[in-house]
Amino acid sequence: MAAPALAQNKPADTGKKLYCWDEGGKRICSDTLPPEAVNSARQEFSARSGTRGAEVQRALTAEERADAALAQAQQEVDAAAADTRKRTEQAMLSTYATEDDLRRVFNERTAIVDNNIKTAVFNVTSLRSALAAQLTAAGNKELAGQKVADKQATEIRQRHNELLAQLRLQSAFEQQRQAMDVEIAESLARYRELKGIAAPVDASSAASAAAPAPAAVVPAKG
Repeated sequence: MAAPALAQNKPADTGKKLYCWDEGGKRICSDTLPPEAVNSARQEFSARSGTRGAEVQRALTAEERADAALAQAQQEVDAAAADTRKRTEQAMLSTYATEDDLRRVFNERTAIVDNNIKTAVFNVTSLRSALAAQLTAAGNKELAGQKVADKQATEIRQRHNELLAQLRLQSAFEQQRQAMDVEIAESLARYRELKGIAAPVDASSAASAAAPAPAAVVPAKG
């Protein structure tokens, strides 16, 4: 009958914990966790047996939480992009029988951008010519000792601003066209890769490669 008595006298495990954390370069352990240590990294032990339990990492700062959220969002975007790319490639294989079919997809977009570039170039040329004429007229007046009218000076400034705006548009359209050229080249290269088609050899490069090397010139003997 002794064994049951010992079992009865055994202290019950109340689940009470001992917390240990670092504060101000010191190791602190306590059976209570003060509010200022709640967000600190800590280890938890059983107060009865001393057995180590959970290890709690410190709480993230607002900046770290924002960085983590941004990283998570970027991972989701990258995963969505990969899925879209996979579905696009599958559609590419099933929709376009030849490279010419694929090229025609870009024709409308390139035509629009090319037309925008031509329009911007025309506008720049016209505005530059008109501005040069106005500046020449204003310069002739000043050389003749006459005052340039306020209205004429205002028109010159307006024409100059219009020219700068058209130059910015022209530059933006040209950058769009360059980006499209890269996109088209990458799409065609990926299409060939998926189809197992070798890239076409440029005619000028092939001709230069096939051309015989020039014969060495042997100096004549005297």
